[in-house]
Amino acid sequence: MWANAQTEGGEAVNMPDSDIRILYEDSEILLVQKPAGMPSQPDPCGQPDLLTVLARRMPVWLVHRLDTPTGGVMVFARTPHAAAALSRTVQDHERFVKEYLCVLPAAPQEPEGVLADWLYHDSRRNRTYPVAPPREGSTPRKGVREARLAYRTIGIAPDGTALVLARLYTGRTHQIRAQFASRGLPLLGDGKYGSHSKLPNIALWAVRLTVPHPTDGHPVCATCLPTGEPWSRFDLPKGQMQNPKNTPNDSVTEPLI
Repeated sequence: MWANAQTEGGEAVNMPDSDIRILYEDSEILLVQKPAGMPSQPDPCGQPDLLTVLARRMPVWLVHRLDTPTGGVMVFARTPHAAAALSRTVQDHERFVKEYLCVLPAAPQEPEGVLADWLYHDSRRNRTYPVAPPREGSTPRKGVREARLAYRTIGIAPDGTALVLARLYTGRTHQIRAQFASRGLPLLGDGKYGSHSKLPNIALWAVRLTVPHPTDGHPVCATCLPTGEPWSRFDLPKGQMQNPKNTPNDSVTEPLI
């Protein structure tokens, strides 16, 4: 099955997966909807990945990743210059803004707030754990890094599950998954972090991405909303997250949270 997407200039683009959509495209960058369950780049399992699919159509460079179970907005560079420029800003979370939707088994105690932790990622087990903060004046041990995100509960389903919007201020491996799970709220479908809900993928979706354009630094923003279970339990705030015209000068840049 082939999906038909539109570029900025109105050109029809065929993509070899019904869930891949081009959200914004120009000569330097490409913002794309990655399907949940598709790797961002080639992995040892050999299943189709987004980078390879895009590379069949045009030269592209990977500058960041989403976990395989996570769908949503990703940006790819189309030139070496754009790749270098984006790579320099990917850790600047005031300009390279990542916003996510997730579904939790219940609403957090506070309807909105900031989660701050020290996290250790065990690369052998591919799992992230919260740990005690380092003593004042001491250097954190290898693999331990500070993590911070802001969140807001934006919906509660009849079964009590909660739709939460999260914005990352640091980009740690499995950060959203580990921080909520450590508070007794593992994301639905995330068995690695203690969820007992059976879903095809983790209930985590990169709903909006804002990046500085490599040529002039103007913000470019793209949004895409998830469909299906468990997202269908909620009235997703389409008006609040509507895509702008997807041009560097017209993009809505005010973060959702």
